[in-house]
Amino acid sequence: MSRPELSIIIPTYNESKNIETMIVRVHDSLKQHKINEEIIVVDDSSPDGTAELATSLGKQYPVRVYIRTQRVGPGAAILDGIRLAAAPVACVMDGDLSHPPEALPKMFDLIREKRALLVIGSRHIKGGGTSKWIWYRKFFSWGARQLGKLLTPVNDLTSGFFMFDKKILEEAEIDPIGCKVGLELMIKGKHGGQVVEYPIIFSERAAGESKMGWRETRQYIEHLFALSWWKFKRVFLPFLSPSGRGGSA
Repeated sequence: MSRPELSIIIPTYNESKNIETMIVRVHDSLKQHKINEEIIVVDDSSPDGTAELATSLGKQYPVRVYIRTQRVGPGAAILDGIRLAAAPVACVMDGDLSHPPEALPKMFDLIREKRALLVIGSRHIKGGGTSKWIWYRKFFSWGARQLGKLLTPVNDLTSGFFMFDKKILEEAEIDPIGCKVGLELMIKGKHGGQVVEYPIIFSERAAGESKMGWRETRQYIEHLFALSWWKFKRVFLPFLSPSGRGGSA
């Protein structure tokens, strides 16, 4: 098989009810547009047989499965997937069918045509949205966006659906707290401002239990503080140092 053009990274934990439909929809969507992909399932040793099911699907679809022996969260799993990715362009998406695989070809075109280095599947631009979200989830999403406005102009900075040219990883120290690897790339990635938001409709998971909770909320706030400090050091500390002021002690 020829080298893939696009690596799809799907971190999973107990997604046996969704993973087959997910893989089929991803493959069919890309095949229709003649995009050669690989699907990398990074599984945190799910007890429900997610990894085994995904492995069996590898007989029919371009699927690779990487099983992690410890469950330390989707952020670390995503980084493992990025390291394993063979294609020059990588995409991260959830395995619960909340992100529409049908958006992949258009997102890929934006990168292939050099109109973007990082594409965000966005719920918060014209054409995007969420389905059946209850009020407190909408409130949290609004609050999260307000907290991050000083860091990036991206409207959907908490999106877990993003695609990027791997060139943006050059010299970037990606070290997320929690699962927001996309946010790390928005702030630290070598993309030169070539970030495009592509509208998607975010759907509630098709089956299984949501993994969002207070732990993820706390990690997100900690992550914002860490990124704010990183950005402060990059922007202001050089000017505050003796050499930055043009003198020496």
